[in-house]
Amino acid sequence: MDNNISNLDELLEAYGFDKKPVSVDKITDGHINSTYVFDFGGEKYLFQHLNTNVFRRPVELMNNIVGITDFLRKIIAAKGGNPDRECLTVLPAKDGKPYYISQGGEFWRSFTYISGAHTIQTVKNAADFRAAAEAFGNFQRQLAGYPAESLAETIPNFHNTVSRLADFKKAVSDNISGRVENCKAEIDFILARESDCSVLTDMIERNELPLRVTHNDTKLNNVMFDNDTGKAICVVDLDTVMPGLSLYDFGDSIRFGASTAAEDEKDLDKVNFSMEYFRAYTEGYLSTAGKALTENEIKYLPFSAKLMTLECGMRFLGDYINGDTYFGISYPEHNLVRARTQLKLVSEMEKYMPEMEKAVAEIRAELGI
Repeated sequence: MDNNISNLDELLEAYGFDKKPVSVDKITDGHINSTYVFDFGGEKYLFQHLNTNVFRRPVELMNNIVGITDFLRKIIAAKGGNPDRECLTVLPAKDGKPYYISQGGEFWRSFTYISGAHTIQTVKNAADFRAAAEAFGNFQRQLAGYPAESLAETIPNFHNTVSRLADFKKAVSDNISGRVENCKAEIDFILARESDCSVLTDMIERNELPLRVTHNDTKLNNVMFDNDTGKAICVVDLDTVMPGLSLYDFGDSIRFGASTAAEDEKDLDKVNFSMEYFRAYTEGYLSTAGKALTENEIKYLPFSAKLMTLECGMRFLGDYINGDTYFGISYPEHNLVRARTQLKLVSEMEKYMPEMEKAVAEIRAELGI
């Protein structure tokens, strides 16, 4: 699909527009959905063709988003904020539904466009990382009163590390691609940390961690920054919002943001853990979310970073062993390289764990939580 959307007239009719947009521009940053900006001469809307091969429960997904955004808009307005800039706004189709299924069976949805804002693709400094942490922490705090159990689990067991480990073991056992011989050291590294995989799920079973609304894709580019002030204003891309643990979101942020190298860096000597970035993110996150979190949620912040990194590493390695059926690759060993960077980061985090725990304690004291 290019900028000349074949069913443009059908979409405009479905959403009640009586004129054609001045321009239709495709946003190329995303890798899953096809996203377009419809400009009607100053008034802009985002239109997205949802990838239902990835998101197989699109109606439930949109119901999650509507529930979350309606809840957030009320909270933001009550505190004197601007819901149109600080929260996604779903544009309903003429039939009142938060989506439209085209005559060709495509699943479309639309949002109002947040003008005067931008995203940042990669972590370049501690200040930007801290700002993102404030945004995700604020997202968690604002949704602390939302009934997480009412959300649909659109991707089952997304961060269930025990389930991910079972999938990994099956991949190793089946050895479909015959690649196990190439990565025995990495397999042993993961299996040696099997007991880590059940720590948080066991705590859920014992009611020691609360079920929360979790974003599950807390990358830097899922935060909108104001063009004038540079401040984080809105968390976007709510497709993976589900019931889960706040620790999943925090841990995954540290996994990608506190690494000194790209996710597919071949030279493992370049892959190190940044305590500066860990401290910056933790400060930002706890400054907004801290008082809404429980003792265990704060205590296990450092461990969650290690666990989410281990989980990601086993997913990359499992996909490599399965013959690269899930993650896109640029060369045959790409997923193996990705797995190695994650496992190197796990070993780095293990070395820094006492320092990470000390940093959390110091930040708590500074913030009075």
